[in-house]
Amino acid sequence: MAGIMLRSTAFNDHDLLPDRFAREGGNVSPPLEWAGVPESTSELVLLVEDPDAGRTPFLHWLVTGITPQASGVSEGTVPDGGQEWPNGFGATGWGGPHPPRHEDPHRYFFRLYALQQPLQLPDAPQAPDVHRALADREIASGTMIGTYYR
Repeated sequence: MAGIMLRSTAFNDHDLLPDRFAREGGNVSPPLEWAGVPESTSELVLLVEDPDAGRTPFLHWLVTGITPQASGVSEGTVPDGGQEWPNGFGATGWGGPHPPRHEDPHRYFFRLYALQQPLQLPDAPQAPDVHRALADREIASGTMIGTYYR
């Protein structure tokens, strides 16, 4: 499977996310850039989740229908063509990190998937629903991780 290069100008892979992206900070989505999307891509999907939040990864941002020609997204905006879905807080769009106080840093996985066919999801998908829907549809992906603690 091909790899997509995913990066941010706001933080490096495995680094602490700036407070402005956190729920009690500015609660704005970080800027992202990507490259290496296969030509056969019909849709990009962006998934941000916290696997340290409990039994089920917590969904912080899900955007489907992103135009394959897009090469990134600016801070606080939605990628070109993208449809935002409800996050784990119950609001549509970005829901910044908000782990319990005094816990070890949580990890926030930013994943961009290239698909040959549009993704089919239930009305209010959770992270496991998205992973099931992505199975056998992904032709390339890229991942970066940010951390955060309070």
